[in-house]
Amino acid sequence: MIIDVHGHYTTAPAALGAWRDLQIAGLKDPSRAPKASELKISDDELRESIESNQLKLMKQRGSDLTIFSPRASFMAHHIGDFNTSATWAAICNELCYRVAQLFPDHFVPAAMLPQSPGADPASCIPELVKCVEEYGNVGINLNPDPSGGHWTSPPLTDRHWYPIYEKMVELDIPAMIHVSTSCNACFHTTGAHYLNADTTAFMQCLTSDLFKNFPTLKFLIPHGGGAVPYHWGRFRGLAQELKKPLLDEHLLNNIFFDTCVYHQPGIDLLTKVIPVKNILFASEMIGAVRGIDPETGHYYDDTKRYVEATANLSAEDRHAVYEGNARRVFPRLDAQLKAKGL
Repeated sequence: MIIDVHGHYTTAPAALGAWRDLQIAGLKDPSRAPKASELKISDDELRESIESNQLKLMKQRGSDLTIFSPRASFMAHHIGDFNTSATWAAICNELCYRVAQLFPDHFVPAAMLPQSPGADPASCIPELVKCVEEYGNVGINLNPDPSGGHWTSPPLTDRHWYPIYEKMVELDIPAMIHVSTSCNACFHTTGAHYLNADTTAFMQCLTSDLFKNFPTLKFLIPHGGGAVPYHWGRFRGLAQELKKPLLDEHLLNNIFFDTCVYHQPGIDLLTKVIPVKNILFASEMIGAVRGIDPETGHYYDDTKRYVEATANLSAEDRHAVYEGNARRVFPRLDAQLKAKGL
């Protein structure tokens, strides 16, 4: 089974974006603020948005199941206050749940949280619990920078975040560490902010003893880990200078990387440097990089091609990357699949 652990609802019907525009306008003019009940998106609209996009490409490229969360750049936690984010997160999470209900063999939901700059992370817990217990979500997206590129929150290793970690451990779910839109002109959202955040999150964990406090906490760092695999020697050396254990012991029981790396040399590097047990297949298809690579004639985000072509993985390794590791890192997904006899 080929499980894509990194999918976003980037093709949601236009009505969703139009409602969000009204919500943002309502922050300045409350008379324009829409009610959540005013957003009307039919099942047929959801089906069309998926069948002609993600599902079509999944069938063409040979993947079976996608862990599906709201569009990352749409999370935009820096907009408005907690109530703004709470309403928006509830709407987006419900849509992903509905997609999973319509296509139960191909999509399983993961939740965005109603984060907001300065808000207590504990305020996110009701939405998190609802999504796991009522919607069957198998994971969450956790934004380490709700300010949108200004990094006003404490590092992920600070006790500020512990309420979320405690609930994650209780529910046995991992978090994908994923920022949203950058409103800082210095950092392009997908080309800089995302990759910077991936690297930053890893380094924050390296300098701390977070996983001594939460030995079963699991983080998935997307986009191949940002700069981490490319600079593995630097991180090993820094850990040594900081008198930390070897990275395998210090971090790699808790931190995992996906394959959202959009060229063959990148996947070759990832699979050569990072242990197989820490790599999960993903594509983030119809996401940040949607075009066709003129050097290959294939879509950049058709990452299965790279995983198949690398000489660094055996057949057993590929099974782990495609399925085994995802089922281990996402225990609730494994339980759902076993309930279906898979």
